Amino acid sequence: MTDKTYNGWTNYETWRVNLEIFDGFDPFDYFSDNQADMEDNLAEYLKDYVETLIYEAGGGDGNLAVDYALAFLQEVNWHEIAKHMIADYAEVTE
Repeated sequence: MTDKTYNGWTNYETWRVNLEIFDGFDPFDYFSDNQADMEDNLAEYLKDYVETLIYEAGGGDGNLAVDYALAFLQEVNWHEIAKHMIADYAEVTE
């Protein structure tokens, strides 16, 4: 099995999406900090958010660029990004 980690992240796709789309993103603008299943909800929200950006920028289904972008997003570890955001928030509030 090949190690696909990149700059401490699961893979390049996860690192790049986190860096370019979610840098400075505050999850607590969208979710309260007392939500028991916040990681799952946040991970799903992040995925939906980025997919919406792709569809809006690319003109929707059937566009080759949209199809390639969505294939790239399939490799993203959304839970890792959510955990990272939650941990960053915890550090700021301590």
